[in-house]
Amino acid sequence: MDTQFVFGNGPDNPPTALVLGPNYMASSLKTEKAVVVTKEKYGSVRRIYVVCDEENDPKQTWMIENNPVDEVMVISDSDHMAMFSKPQELCSCLLDIGDRYL
Repeated sequence: MDTQFVFGNGPDNPPTALVLGPNYMASSLKTEKAVVVTKEKYGSVRRIYVVCDEENDPKQTWMIENNPVDEVMVISDSDHMAMFSKPQELCSCLLDIGDRYL
């Protein structure tokens, strides 16, 4: 249909990627039933927001205010990519969340 192969290593080598077009996606990967999100079910998922305090992005505060969370955790001196700027602290934070909420 409208699927394309990408030959990132040249045309004489095997394809490196596959781009699924909208027609293929609509005809082959369409779900049979719409997903229903209810307050009862969505509300049963515990939410923890991890703030990267050096990012200084007002969207972090907006997300917390508009999607209430059970807890806010802060990784000090971390930028937007905490997995690069503070990987040990991020790992500790995620392990702590797992220990307390799972």
